[in-house]
Amino acid sequence: MTSPSQSSAVRNPVLSPGAASGPRAVDAADRASVEELMRLLAKAARAHQLYLPNNPMYRRAVDALRGGFAAVWREMSELTVTVAESDFRVDDEVVWDDASSAKTPDSLPWLFYKDGVRELTMREGFEADEVSKLLEVVQRARRATPDDDDLVTLLWEADFSLLTFKNVDLLLEGNGGEVADGSLVESVPASDIASNMHSAAEEAKPANLVSVADLDGTLYFLDQPEIAYLQRELEREYQIDLRSAVTTILLDVFETQSDSTARGEVVEHLASLLVFALTAGDFRSVAFLLRETKIAAERCTGLAPEQRSEIMRLGFRLSTPDAFSQLLHALDESAIPPSAEELADLFEQLEAGVLASVFHWLGRMTNPAIRGALQTAADRLAAANTAELVRLIGSADPDVSAEAVRRCGALKAQAAVLGLSKILGEKEPARRLLAAQALAEIGTPGALQGLERSVLDAERDVRIAAVRALASHGHRAALPKIESIITGKAIRDMDLTEKMAFFESYGTLSGDAGIAHCDGILNGKGLWGRREDPELRACAAVALGRIGSPRAVEALRKASGEKDVVVRNAVGRALRGGAAAS
Repeated sequence: MTSPSQSSAVRNPVLSPGAASGPRAVDAADRASVEELMRLLAKAARAHQLYLPNNPMYRRAVDALRGGFAAVWREMSELTVTVAESDFRVDDEVVWDDASSAKTPDSLPWLFYKDGVRELTMREGFEADEVSKLLEVVQRARRATPDDDDLVTLLWEADFSLLTFKNVDLLLEGNGGEVADGSLVESVPASDIASNMHSAAEEAKPANLVSVADLDGTLYFLDQPEIAYLQRELEREYQIDLRSAVTTILLDVFETQSDSTARGEVVEHLASLLVFALTAGDFRSVAFLLRETKIAAERCTGLAPEQRSEIMRLGFRLSTPDAFSQLLHALDESAIPPSAEELADLFEQLEAGVLASVFHWLGRMTNPAIRGALQTAADRLAAANTAELVRLIGSADPDVSAEAVRRCGALKAQAAVLGLSKILGEKEPARRLLAAQALAEIGTPGALQGLERSVLDAERDVRIAAVRALASHGHRAALPKIESIITGKAIRDMDLTEKMAFFESYGTLSGDAGIAHCDGILNGKGLWGRREDPELRACAAVALGRIGSPRAVEALRKASGEKDVVVRNAVGRALRGGAAAS
């Protein structure tokens, strides 16, 4: 790979001094297609700046640009464009004039010109693969800081095969180096240039002009505390958040100016600033802008309804499902994710409708840092928007609905009891289990009343969750249903875990009224002197231990000499628990 300074001579034979004949001149009939191509190029560069690569707006802009190239290649196979400060030219005639934004980062000609690019030559086939690479280079150059590579270096590193460029050395322009026509003049050493410039400045300086350098080291020059003060002030100045400062200034204008035209312009500038902050990943500034605009809209007097709606729409646009999903997708793919505090601060300024998108993305995030930050933001959003949270219980998206059910339980949202109780009648066992767990966490009388029906649920896990929750909350209204299972045949077909859950709940809720039945199972004998199944007797012992009254302890002691090890161990544990309780 050659260096940037060699790019013109190696890659651009058309522009080199010894090259063969260059491309043919563009006539008036072809100039319209070239002008349209330059317009499409500027539009595609703008779309690349504003949208993600998967956005339909960006794709349409790139497709239109490729169509513009196709129209040009029907008339020529190579196009050479001269770059000026505010326009592109072909054969010394302007084909794209960007004087409205001259010498600003938005001006495409100025972007090339300021870094020394003076000519661009594109050949047929460039639009197929390399046009996207050029748009990416332009975007990187727009976002570059003074410490980053300039556009010439970025073009050189991109290693285009169908694009060549002509550049000048800005440090030596006018004093040596390559010039616009490709010829070379004799270079002057940089040390000589600096010496000549210094001598010329000394000669031109008026006799009565005092230079700071003349005072350096003198008695009246800055002392160390003053120098330290200036350094601190410079550091403070560089630490100022310019986007937040600009937002504050614009909102001051919005509040102080009652003219509708002026306020409309302020809203347009705020919208542009919002886009730039999102593109730069400065979510703290985005949150600040949205928060302050809401405050300004509420505080501003004499604000017309349409003006209030217009400024509040800034947050509404970002809160739409499509825009917010794109934001989350970009966050998931970002190399340096924002902190949880920044995300939470941003999400708090959005509308309650984003809660569905947050729930949808929680299980799809691949970046652990973003997933943790999104989890924290989901907690805050759910707590602040209970009505929206309850509404999402009935969402058609199963992931959103399940997450909403879990959050309702964690937040003990009493408003969700009715919706959760309806889920207990659905066919999906996993949904019924989630709803039962959420109602158990809420634990209000209404929630427990809705949970009673799950004692007879067809799914084992749902029954266990319901009966344990009812016992833990001491909901005695459920005792008849639990007792009907304990005294019926259904208990014998359950596994040990479920039997234990029902007997524990029965002992907790029944009190002394349940001793007779449990004693009969533990110590009683049936026909021919046969005892109950050991598992069932062990569960009865556990229930007596939960009752813990003197009569229950007496019933347990009658079985303390039991030979069956399962029953004996259960009795021992129950006795120890009963003694501790008494």
